[in-house]
Amino acid sequence: MTIEVNNESGAIVDEAGLAQLGRFVLDALRIDPLAELSIVLLDVEAMAALHVQWMDLPGPTDVMAFPMDGEDGPESLEPGRHPGAEAGAARPMLGDVVLCPPVAADQAASAGHSAEAELHLLATHGILHLLGYDHGEQDEEREMFELQARLVGEWAAASGRGPIRAPRPGSGGEIRDTPSAKR
Repeated sequence: MTIEVNNESGAIVDEAGLAQLGRFVLDALRIDPLAELSIVLLDVEAMAALHVQWMDLPGPTDVMAFPMDGEDGPESLEPGRHPGAEAGAARPMLGDVVLCPPVAADQAASAGHSAEAELHLLATHGILHLLGYDHGEQDEEREMFELQARLVGEWAAASGRGPIRAPRPGSGGEIRDTPSAKR
């Protein structure tokens, strides 16, 4: 599994920790071990520009996900299926998860956990979007947020990083769980 982290934000971030988280999440979901993922960290201005360009919304946001389209895209990455394992097949590229560390730091203070914990939560959220999960409808939100909470809880326990306070399903992301692990 290839996970590239590109920090263009100017913020000090544990890039290796983000790559480890990505690997953990994809392994937990039994995604093709040959899959590729890109995590990009941007400053406020660059994230605000992307937010306007792609969502037509002003100001920066915390996370955006840009799935790759094509035959090796998420539709061929069903759990346990390994489409890139055939001889000569291209590695399946999931896409890009784009994070904004300054926005994450602000949210972390409100959530009651570290900026690192918030970045790990947001990276998990972005990966789930790349895999086709969404939270536009109540039932979709419940499914995505329950899975997200389980994944970050397992990550916090396995890695010793945390606590990570994930949004509760059905809260629209406004109410956070109690800490999932202690550091």
